[in-house]
Amino acid sequence: MKTFGNIIWLLFGGILTALEYFISSIILCITIIGIPFGLQTLKLGILALWPFGREIVHKECASGCLSLIMNIFWLLCGGIWIALSHLFFGILLCITLIGIPFGLQHFKLATLALTPFGHDVK
Repeated sequence: MKTFGNIIWLLFGGILTALEYFISSIILCITIIGIPFGLQTLKLGILALWPFGREIVHKECASGCLSLIMNIFWLLCGGIWIALSHLFFGILLCITLIGIPFGLQHFKLATLALTPFGHDVK
């Protein structure tokens, strides 16, 4: 069932969303300062490509304060707009019964878009 959901997700916009994330990841990785942010958009792109059957887990790391600072910078530079767009599409899809599973995937993407540093996709 997860594979069927992922195929439908890809056909109805998932491939375009993932492609946008991959292009922005390449653009961000051009500069040395943008590499950490490019890696986070790559993480979002991988989740946007095949979201069903995956979950977001909190990663225990030694960076501590650094991930908090990076998340704040991420949030101020565009993470809030990415999360709001996923939230909008999630609410829009949850209005219909057929769209509820896809809306839940947008909510999953919105939580990762808010604070990508310190989280991992399993």
